Amino acid sequence: MDFEDIIRHIKEEGSDETARCWLEQIEQEYGTVPLIFQRMSEKPEVLISHLLYKGSVTQLSKLEPKVVELISMAVGAALKCSHCVEYHMRAARSKGATREEILEAVLIAGLLANAAVLADAYRVVNGSCDASCDLTGVPGTQKVD
Repeated sequence: MDFEDIIRHIKEEGSDETARCWLEQIEQEYGTVPLIFQRMSEKPEVLISHLLYKGSVTQLSKLEPKVVELISMAVGAALKCSHCVEYHMRAARSKGATREEILEAVLIAGLLANAAVLADAYRVVNGSCDASCDLTGVPGTQKVD
C-alpha cells in the first residue's frame, strides 16, 4: 500500500480503529507490542504519526530489513534500552539474523558506546569541551587539573 492509500485508509477507518488494528498487526508479527507503542496508543494520532514515520524510513531504506533490525538492536544496546534490544533482536531473528550476527551487532554497539564515553571524558579532562560539557553553569570557566 502506498502512502496516499494509507492516509485514505486512516481517514476512512478513523484514528482509534487504525491504531487498534496496527497494534494487533505488530503483536502478530513480533509477538509483543512495545510499551512505548502501548502508551502512544492512548493518543492514537501520536502512535499513527510515529508508525508512519518509522514505516517510511524503513520501507524506503536501501538496507535489507534484517540489517535495519540489527542496527536498531545495536542502537538500543548502546542506549542501554533492554526493551529495545529484546524487541529488535526478536525482529532481527524473524528476518533471518543468526545468533552470531546478533552478538556481532551488540559487540560493535559496545565498541562505539565505549568510544563515545572515552572521547567525551577525554575532552573534559583536556579542557577542550564546549559549553555542552560545562558543569559550572558559566561557559568557559571549567578547568580540570
